[in-house]
Amino acid sequence: MKARTRLGIPRQRRRIGVHYDPEAFGQFSESIARTLGTARFLVWQSFVIVAWIGYNLVVPNSWTFDPWGRGLVLLTLILSLQASYAAPLILLAQNRQESRDRAQSDYDRKVAERTQADTEFLAREIASVRLSLTDVATTQDVRNLVDIDELQKKVDHLTELVEKLSSRLDREH
Repeated sequence: MKARTRLGIPRQRRRIGVHYDPEAFGQFSESIARTLGTARFLVWQSFVIVAWIGYNLVVPNSWTFDPWGRGLVLLTLILSLQASYAAPLILLAQNRQESRDRAQSDYDRKVAERTQADTEFLAREIASVRLSLTDVATTQDVRNLVDIDELQKKVDHLTELVEKLSSRLDREH
């Protein structure tokens, strides 16, 4: 065993094999899954299989590359290979989509909580404004005040008249 001189630096794991960017590979798998999951792909694949079988049935045995007598081994191998790669790629794409959906769901939940808190705050503010407005004079109150002022003027005027009459009566007696 070899002594390590720098203990403050973590060891690098030994990697054997191919190094790849997980994000780029994930995007690649999603593009494959999007392609394999289309009707266009199924139509083209069906066309290729029918042409493959038709060619190997119609042409002379010397020209066949996947004879019917062997059970179309090459076609079976190709389709098995395609399925063995397509299934994990599709699962990887689904896992990535599930992660994105989970992140979006968390974000939506946080936005909903924030919106609810804001709505409750605004409801409290509106209630406090309503309570504050109960002490504010309305236009009807102001009109009534105007009427009171007019009545006060009339009362003052009548009081003056009564005083004048009273003073005249006092002079006459």
